[in-house]
Amino acid sequence: MKHSTDRILTTHAGSLPRPTDLRQAMRADEEAASPARIRSAVAEVVERQLAIGLDVVDDGEMSKPSFVTYVQDRLAGFEVEGEPAGFPWAESREVLAFPDFYEASVRQGGNDARRAPRLACTGPVVYTGHDAVRADIANLKAALGAHDVGDAFIPAISPSNIEGRWPNRHYKTDEDYLFAIAEAMGEEYAAIVDAGLLLQIDDPRLVTYYIMQPGATVADCRRWAEVRVEALNHALRHIPRDRVRFHTCYSINMGPRVHDMQLRDIVDVLLKVRAGAYSFEAANPRHEHEWRVWRDVKLPEDAVLIPGVITQSTVLVEHPELIAERLARFASAVGRDRVIAGADCGFASFAGSTEIHPTIAWAKLQALVDGARLASKQLWSGT
Repeated sequence: MKHSTDRILTTHAGSLPRPTDLRQAMRADEEAASPARIRSAVAEVVERQLAIGLDVVDDGEMSKPSFVTYVQDRLAGFEVEGEPAGFPWAESREVLAFPDFYEASVRQGGNDARRAPRLACTGPVVYTGHDAVRADIANLKAALGAHDVGDAFIPAISPSNIEGRWPNRHYKTDEDYLFAIAEAMGEEYAAIVDAGLLLQIDDPRLVTYYIMQPGATVADCRRWAEVRVEALNHALRHIPRDRVRFHTCYSINMGPRVHDMQLRDIVDVLLKVRAGAYSFEAANPRHEHEWRVWRDVKLPEDAVLIPGVITQSTVLVEHPELIAERLARFASAVGRDRVIAGADCGFASFAGSTEIHPTIAWAKLQALVDGARLASKQLWSGT
């Protein structure tokens, strides 16, 4: 895992806006996007990331209809159980607190791209996505081509997010189910790292569990999270820690967000994940103050932080000077070499996401790069 040795490096959280034709193909019922179009879309999105000056890039998740449902085509042991579940936040603390605000979302069932069939585990969980992950790897490597890129990553979903989306009808206990998923997903994780790429684990459920379970206390959620981290570490047990980025967030929710779990209540559990970098929300108004938590936290040896310095929770494009200030705060807390500029969350976690227009997403990423340059000048030259 590279450190910011002579300037603040830049990256993002994974998903990026898909081209219009690719997005439409993914949402069509009759056929998926063609492999050739996915390959060219990866080339386009890598070129654009490098053009604006990002250091650590990825494939933008061009092949995936969403950051989590993509695995329904890569795992055996599941069957369709019913229609799509509808708005996933319907029973959350947020909706219960602000029912009038969320009324339309609950009634409409949420984003169209979330209308994947509801599956259930009805047999042994087995990884079958070897060809798919090989295609993702090949597409990204081809796009990188002769470019001088220090690092590139591919995101993959955590076991707990699969467990939470598709219920267990086969295993004796939910923990058995969770660890079976971890064992299967470990094959995807290893394939990415064995190909020489960084692996990013996407795990929003680690911190959103509290929001989604109104009857659970913070202590309940910490106990729940401990088991999920144990399962994830089981999947990562053969992978070098410094080849893993761990990303958690509070999901795309353009809402009040007053019930987000506080970082101080979960940070020690988060740092038990076997990762070399930790990516998290730090730019939206509910979490910007939490940079102070890191002054009192001991990071794992050689680990770096990837705080979000731009956010998907507002269409406002952050000013580069504000981004530089945010980075300087984290540098003061953990050291400038252990900070990489990142984003709170992906800008198209679902292919049909409409919360942030693509032009705004790219403007935010450009601001991130510009802000990191300002911070670097201040942190390395003292000006």
